[in-house]
Amino acid sequence: MAAAVERVRPICEDVRHRGVEALVELSERFDGVRLDDVRVPKERIEAALADLDPAVRAALEESIRRARLVHRDQRRTDHTTRVVPGGTVTEKWIPVDRVGLYVPGGRAVYPSSVVMNVVPAQEAGVRSLAVTSPPQREFGGLPHPTILAACALLGVEEVYAVGGAQAVAMFAYGAGPCEPADMVTGPGNIWVAAAKRLLKGVIGIDAEAGPTEIAILADATANPDYVAADLVSQAEHDVVAASVLVTPDEALAEAVTGRLAVRVAATRHGDRVREALSGPQSGIVLVDDLDHGLAVVNAYAAEHLEIMTADAAAWAARVRNAGAIFVGDYSPVSLGDYAAGSNHVLPTGGCACHTGGLSVQTFLRGVHIVDYDRDALAEVAHHVITLANAEDLPAHGEAVAARTDPA
Repeated sequence: MAAAVERVRPICEDVRHRGVEALVELSERFDGVRLDDVRVPKERIEAALADLDPAVRAALEESIRRARLVHRDQRRTDHTTRVVPGGTVTEKWIPVDRVGLYVPGGRAVYPSSVVMNVVPAQEAGVRSLAVTSPPQREFGGLPHPTILAACALLGVEEVYAVGGAQAVAMFAYGAGPCEPADMVTGPGNIWVAAAKRLLKGVIGIDAEAGPTEIAILADATANPDYVAADLVSQAEHDVVAASVLVTPDEALAEAVTGRLAVRVAATRHGDRVREALSGPQSGIVLVDDLDHGLAVVNAYAAEHLEIMTADAAAWAARVRNAGAIFVGDYSPVSLGDYAAGSNHVLPTGGCACHTGGLSVQTFLRGVHIVDYDRDALAEVAHHVITLANAEDLPAHGEAVAARTDPA
């Protein structure tokens, strides 16, 4: 990652100093597209929705509906604590003012990522939302029309045809029609992650997303075809995607290996899947028992963790580290990717041990409001003064004494 950060540094500085001119040149260089305008015209967004396959529209609308149900329930409420008579502290949850939402392009099209980014931001009450996605040559330099249609369904009118590190820089510094944002969220490639690391502090970020991962904790009761299907589905993302089975059952491991051979041969992106499954990041881990397996998956802290065991819910309840947990035979990761109602923007690379997935909370700031009257301050003044003097900051105590000592 350190090398990638140095690669994107001049790109981000170029956008900072030259704005749209730099964005146009970088898009031509990296995407093979010469843009006349980095912002997508409103009529093109509306046209994409009008032309959308009705079945895809219905699926997106259902995905949005379910995501709203889940994310609306995440909204925190303000709470006031009466510390002493006349003294209160209120925690007020305030949304960030403006966010930039990154939607990847490349090997696949991700309208689902529009849903996963936009819905929690809207439910948090963010006032200004902008979406960006890489320009596509086959669509005249615009993002994929399905992505534009998803924006239209969500009421997002500010959309940019910018990808890569330059998109993160655009949100951090502003460029032309794009005003600077307070935060940028959404998954992307290594250059997007590197730009997030470089510009963190200039702009808030959700996380540095790396290659996608699935771990499956399974025992002898698991269906080997389901396990194989889910390992293949994750490997389909990228040749560096990680697909890991953790099991104490050798017979299951052998059965899954056999089913993988069949499924890889039959799937559309077989070459990509085969490379991902044969890479050092993927494999089958044999453990002594499920307790040992639980320790392994907790240490791995996968982005996606499936539990396919007897009494799966009980084992899932013992998991400490995972971006999202999928319980039993009928809760595959694919469901979470699109229509469970959960969010699929999740921590990778072991970061699930300290970071959660994208949610309404990502876009909220907890602000303490302190409200003490004179008597309440006077009651605790001696403690404040004592601690101020203990830290050799006497003026802190004097600021209290000025309000409480008799004139």
